[in-house]
Amino acid sequence: MGRGLEGGGGGGGVSGCDKLFSSDTSKSGIFTSPQYPNSYPPRTRCRYDFQGRGRERIQVKFLDFNLPQTTATATGEHKDCESLDSINAYVHTEGRLEKIDSFCGNSVPKSLMSNGPRLTLEFRGIYSSRKIITGFKAFYTFTEKFGMTRGHQLTEYPCAFVFNSNESRNGTFSSPNFPGFYPRDTECHFFFQGSQKEKVNLHFSYFDVEGVLPCEAISASDYIEFSNYMARDRKHSRYCGQLKPFFVESEREFFRVTFRSNDRLDGTGFQAFYQFIGEIEAFTPNPILRSCCSCLCYYNNNRTVQFTWLILFIIFASRTSCFFHIVC
Repeated sequence: MGRGLEGGGGGGGVSGCDKLFSSDTSKSGIFTSPQYPNSYPPRTRCRYDFQGRGRERIQVKFLDFNLPQTTATATGEHKDCESLDSINAYVHTEGRLEKIDSFCGNSVPKSLMSNGPRLTLEFRGIYSSRKIITGFKAFYTFTEKFGMTRGHQLTEYPCAFVFNSNESRNGTFSSPNFPGFYPRDTECHFFFQGSQKEKVNLHFSYFDVEGVLPCEAISASDYIEFSNYMARDRKHSRYCGQLKPFFVESEREFFRVTFRSNDRLDGTGFQAFYQFIGEIEAFTPNPILRSCCSCLCYYNNNRTVQFTWLILFIIFASRTSCFFHIVC
């Protein structure tokens, strides 16, 4: 991490394969290794520069990835791509290039995202091969939505999304670029707004946020923060590290979740399921907080009872077996 880019394209290998992609020209597109899907020449060195504007981030998704591999890379034992055909990814931090990841072998990498409007990839094809090595094919996009597909984006924040119960009573949300590494130097807010007397229930099914408890600045930790207010809520501690699935619930109809990453290490982030719980549901015995998960529910509206039972089943199916006795 932190090494600068060594030279440009060419370098005695294939010339003319350096490319500049600007959001002024196209917001998305495809780029490949030289001569793809045929084998690229030995001693290939290509540089791909992406230049966006303002708040734009660059997201790269690999569609095909087939580079020569050793026995170690085939078994997953080789963690260093330095001596292999590889792609190095660099972000631009305070006027310098900093390497954030390397990709080699023939497993399709997870998507990656820049920390700002610029990103540089360097492809090094060191070896020739008798086998057919197709190289790589990737899709790029300049985006201001951080790879998010749900929620209403608030343009007054660099990264903020609102989830209203009058639009959807349940769904999923995740860290930027999930399931790939989240971008560095990023702060994202997720605002949940329910109707009067509703609460917000969150189930985090996956959590990998770089850091150590208590997730404060002194430990250079990335973190997730929960609050019943716009300001920090001292009732909720920050969360970081690699955690098993857990639940969080609001005290009222509003809840804020804030994700913050620094400029150092990376994680794959989080994925969570949210649900707005109404007044009748709130008075129902909650299997989340009780060792006994049998529920007795009396309600006259058959459709509402079935809906509630379905949501509870979805939440707990991965954790335990529960019996719900519903009387209509």
